Amino acid sequence: MQPSTRHSELEEEVMITEIGIVAGEIWHFLDEHGGVPFSRIVAGIERPKELALMSLGWLAREGHVIVRQEGQEFRVELRRQK
Repeated sequence: MQPSTRHSELEEEVMITEIGIVAGEIWHFLDEHGGVPFSRIVAGIERPKELALMSLGWLAREGHVIVRQEGQEFRVELRRQK
């Protein structure tokens, strides 16, 4: 394996890990604050918006959150299991 390929794989692993960590931070923020606008999540977890968006996508794809558009903003809430 070439060094540049291995370096790219490590960067990918680090990014995936970071997305997962931020997804957890978003989940905990929503658990504590309830449904909120996405901008409030970004401000509350103090992470870059782009990283928060990737993490939110992960949570949405896994069925952990509900995302609804409200005007120009997105409202996010945890999907509660019945």
